[in-house]
Amino acid sequence: METQNLLRYFDENLFIPNLKATTKDELLKEIVDQFVNVKYLKNSQIVLEMLYQREMLGSTGIGKGVAIPHGRTTSSSDIMIAFGKSEDGIDYDSIDGKPVHLVFMIIAPPQDENNMYLPILGKMVEILNKSKNRKKLMSIESFEEFKEFLEKE
Repeated sequence: METQNLLRYFDENLFIPNLKATTKDELLKEIVDQFVNVKYLKNSQIVLEMLYQREMLGSTGIGKGVAIPHGRTTSSSDIMIAFGKSEDGIDYDSIDGKPVHLVFMIIAPPQDENNMYLPILGKMVEILNKSKNRKKLMSIESFEEFKEFLEKE
């Protein structure tokens, strides 16, 4: 999967440059509430429950200040990705024990047409493994800058 192809799964309404959450639970709720506020999802409780179940399998805090909470739900008809960042960092029970600053929440239907869920997840990990990309994402303030980043990456 090419990085530019990721752009179709992002939306300005799901770009949150200043997360307010200070805990993992607050973070998951804040981002899911954004999906609901912009009417991409109807029921936050179903999605939150799915995310909590996923977290019980192992933290989606992958280290290096990054978390990628993700899962499949009947509440979604297409793959959607929200991006959020926290200057202060959020205690997330990450695998390296460090606070999370960059969050990409991926919500997908039980089955997606082209089976893109896992390739998207893999591509996100690949991008976020690079220190220069994490630094750049921390400096981004607008969705336009975010789009430019994905187009150039």
